[in-house]
Amino acid sequence: MSTDVAAQAASSPSAQPSSDVVIETRNLTKVYRDFWGRQKVRALKALDLEVRRGEIFGLLGPNGSGKTTTIKLLLGLLFPTSGRAMVFGKDASNVAKNERIGYLPEESYLYKFLNAEETLDFYGRLFDMPASVRRERIDQLISMVKLDWARRRQLKEYSKGMTRRIGLAQALINDPDLILLDEPTTGLDPIGTREMKDLIVRLRDEGKTILLCSHLLPDIQDVCDRIAILHQGELKELGRIDTLLTVQDETRIRARGLSKQAETEIREVIARHGGELVAVDHPTSTL
Repeated sequence: MSTDVAAQAASSPSAQPSSDVVIETRNLTKVYRDFWGRQKVRALKALDLEVRRGEIFGLLGPNGSGKTTTIKLLLGLLFPTSGRAMVFGKDASNVAKNERIGYLPEESYLYKFLNAEETLDFYGRLFDMPASVRRERIDQLISMVKLDWARRRQLKEYSKGMTRRIGLAQALINDPDLILLDEPTTGLDPIGTREMKDLIVRLRDEGKTILLCSHLLPDIQDVCDRIAILHQGELKELGRIDTLLTVQDETRIRARGLSKQAETEIREVIARHGGELVAVDHPTSTL
């Protein structure tokens, strides 16, 4: 191929990363080795993923399935054994891209002797945010995570749920475009869990892209647009949450105020058309 043709191919739209793809992994593999260089654990095997702008993408799997390893590879905290991870069109090892990322780890590493305001001010300074901008963001975020009443209490006095809330506020201090959440509802009571999920959806509606890792099925089902299911480092399923959960060969009909005669006729119609009546019952709610 001539130089001109090669340059034209490299500059073509198909050769450039899509602006709608925020995270892309290709054949991403991570192997942990022992002191002698022998393979100890294969945490991730040939992972291919795309996370698009403005969606909530869930990584679902049991403990040890490779979810946290994937996040650390995307942040540049780990280096892949083989394959490649791209964030905002740049290699994940390029730490400059982290200015546009907010990260809530599974265990929040916060200074316990600081209060909520001081914690957020400290992280705001790390991003070189002007004092006036820091004050505005601190007030907004403390109100968002509903910690106004405890804003001047030291973090050592916080419960696990309160620590998760201030951890989320810390992850948002730089107004990131991409938010990585590792088990965000850990330690939260049912009300706190619901509020955390509502916050995640609100961030998506504001145009943020969110990668959420969890082993809790309701967390993933309630908020995610698409999910990837990992098991022992391998990708098992990938797709839209509504598509994956739809049972294709069953039809559900909901009605109110049916008489016993109507139910009998419905049973007869199903039998006449060769269908199998699975159940006729009354719906229940959940706790």
